[in-house]
Amino acid sequence: MKHILMLIMAGGLFLNSFALRLEPIKFGNMDQWVTRNITESKVIGGKSKTLYEIGPTQTVNGNVAYSNKGGSPWATSNVYAKVSGVVKGSCGVSPVVVNGNKMAKLQAVMEEVKVLKLLNMDVMAAGTIFLGRINEPITSTKSPFSNMEMGIPYTKRPVALVYDYKVEMPNVNTRVRATGLSPKKTLQGRDNAEVYVLLQKRWEDANGNIYAHRVGTGRERFNKTSGLVKGHQLPIKYGDITKKPGFKPYMGLLSGAKAYYARNSKGKLVPVQEVGWADENETPTHVLVMLSSSCGEPFVGTEGLTLYVDNIAFGF
Repeated sequence: MKHILMLIMAGGLFLNSFALRLEPIKFGNMDQWVTRNITESKVIGGKSKTLYEIGPTQTVNGNVAYSNKGGSPWATSNVYAKVSGVVKGSCGVSPVVVNGNKMAKLQAVMEEVKVLKLLNMDVMAAGTIFLGRINEPITSTKSPFSNMEMGIPYTKRPVALVYDYKVEMPNVNTRVRATGLSPKKTLQGRDNAEVYVLLQKRWEDANGNIYAHRVGTGRERFNKTSGLVKGHQLPIKYGDITKKPGFKPYMGLLSGAKAYYARNSKGKLVPVQEVGWADENETPTHVLVMLSSSCGEPFVGTEGLTLYVDNIAFGF
């Protein structure tokens, strides 16, 4: 009887995995990319650097700030930085072909800025893609979240985020913290690739501050090398999940220094402070989706840790 029950349950899970109606996220099939060609400052070598963005196929030449093209909702951690007049490009996200299909390759990389006797900086950059925008050019490594406009308007209630993935995990249990403002430091502990989808109900007060209740949460981490997994489902749980099975502290509310930013009605980027959990039946106003080769704080990661992703969609 136990074996029969297990077969029934397995059959139900199998059917459920194919029963979802998929709503693809625009450009989430990773087939189209914008190629950006910038030239770094002569003082650091004057090299040409190619950056990639997720959007309609085209090439952009020159050291110009990027804004999302063709209605693409995606931003990346690839950035054009101009710090104290020095131009530098960072590229941890790129297109790559895996088993005949184009995917996004998200890799943690160490960016070096070296000028003989003048400058010697190392900056750890995770390969990350997310729904939102980047405010370029980046002028400082301080407060990195303040350069990211996180989330897009969204009022539906999906049951899962569905995507294909593959993980390449270096066999180390250390991470490196490198901000460029101080010497790099080795930290104990294994890094993880991470994917999350967060649904929020936001509102703005008279002073332009933005607050939110968390409506839905899906967040998972990967700490092992894996082959290509297709149609993976990240379930979204609604309401206060702190007492529900599977809750981890990193799934909690984002406030204070952990808050992401959004543009208010005055056009200013301000932190979105999550101040509570919404009712399970609440309708969201915004959705945040992020996929990254690191799960730690900014400028912390394991060089070479790579997450490949493709075919990102909401499941209903």
